[in-house]
Amino acid sequence: MTRLSSMFLKGACAATLTAGALLATATTASAEVACNRFGECWHVQNRYTDYPPNLGIVFHSDDWRFHHRHDWHWRADRDRDNDRGYYRNGVWFTF
Repeated sequence: MTRLSSMFLKGACAATLTAGALLATATTASAEVACNRFGECWHVQNRYTDYPPNLGIVFHSDDWRFHHRHDWHWRADRDRDNDRGYYRNGVWFTF
């Protein structure tokens, strides 16, 4: 019985270490919403600082969209790997 419990204990320790290593290396997807002063919103992955100041860009958490889905003009989500740009009057501009 001692040998069997020792084997289970070692297995449990190995599983705990593996789970911890996976959690430590996992990255969460950062998704936020950017909106301009004209009421246009879109998803972004990063908070860039290259936006023209006259657009009045503000950022919100991703869950903000659910509560404001009818109050704003939601634009097509850009490619998450290349979201360097902004909407103005429904047109996407890159920078």
